[in-house]
Amino acid sequence: MGRKPPNADSETSRCVFLILFLMGVVSCSLVYMVISSAFRAKNNVTVSSFDSGLLEESSKGGNLVVVKNEERDCCKGIEHLELWGAAVKWGSEFKFNSSEECCKACKSMCTGKDGPCLCDSWVFCGNKQACGSKFGECWLKKQKDTLTPDKQDSGDQVIWTSGLIFGKGEGIVGLGTEYGVLHVKLLPECAPNSVNYILELLGMRHCAGCQLYRAEGRGSSWDSEGNHIKDAPFGPPFALIQGTLEAEGTTFSKSPTEGCPTITRGSVAWVDNGPEFFISLANHNEWKKDYTVFGVVLPEDMEIAEKIAKLPTTPDVWNNINVSVLEKPVPLRFQRIKNNNVNLNLKTNSNSDSNGA
Repeated sequence: MGRKPPNADSETSRCVFLILFLMGVVSCSLVYMVISSAFRAKNNVTVSSFDSGLLEESSKGGNLVVVKNEERDCCKGIEHLELWGAAVKWGSEFKFNSSEECCKACKSMCTGKDGPCLCDSWVFCGNKQACGSKFGECWLKKQKDTLTPDKQDSGDQVIWTSGLIFGKGEGIVGLGTEYGVLHVKLLPECAPNSVNYILELLGMRHCAGCQLYRAEGRGSSWDSEGNHIKDAPFGPPFALIQGTLEAEGTTFSKSPTEGCPTITRGSVAWVDNGPEFFISLANHNEWKKDYTVFGVVLPEDMEIAEKIAKLPTTPDVWNNINVSVLEKPVPLRFQRIKNNNVNLNLKTNSNSDSNGA
């Protein structure tokens, strides 16, 4: 065997030392970045509402809804739907590359900081082949009544995508029970198809068959603000009230999975794709983003939900899960909630439609 040259060991030692030193520096940097990110993640959670209107409504009870920035940025619409209304921006002169950009343009005119929304609905043409010269057109509009938006046309033949924006004091519907009215702020930017269904129920003026049939309190796993108690189990009970929103005499079309922010106290969401739904009494981070959230109960009304959760129940087992079923289901009804918004006198031009006729 040949002998290793005398200087080889010293050279190797220096290289090894240099490599270990660099690895140490990189490791320290990574640890610092991870710790910093963890603290930033907490600090970046802003006290907000899904919009400024909800924040104002929520302040009555002393509690505010907390959402993360990315959840507030949700901006979606319904394909193959054309909304009518007075135009505040003409699509022939106002174009974007995506429906999300069009939606956000409308949303920027509805911050709640400068009075009523100047825009509460938008219409976009995003199919190059079908739209032709109208591709990219973004029509920003103002509805006479956002809870009954003026629909021009719908169906597969319609080339437009449309959406609603609910501003300050708007988009709040009442979910009536014998124990009080739950005021629910609807979230059309996150779940437009789901909100469209709720508005249809609102227009029916009855919801026979709509009811709550399951009720489980927070138990010893969540505190009064909905925060999970360390080392406590995640249920049962699961801190929710559950029911159905399928009215008798109607056929419910399964809602597509839509915006799925983390479930927080007050979230109103579908079970799977509906019509079963639930109202959460706690922050369920463990559920990730598995459910379509289409509304949020204003914090001052959560005491009504808590009261329902304490009603007499009987134990049952659903798919190997222990649940608590109400001895007497609680009927539900939807009702309109008046707002104090000032109506804008917008001049409606006969040509101010998204067809550009």
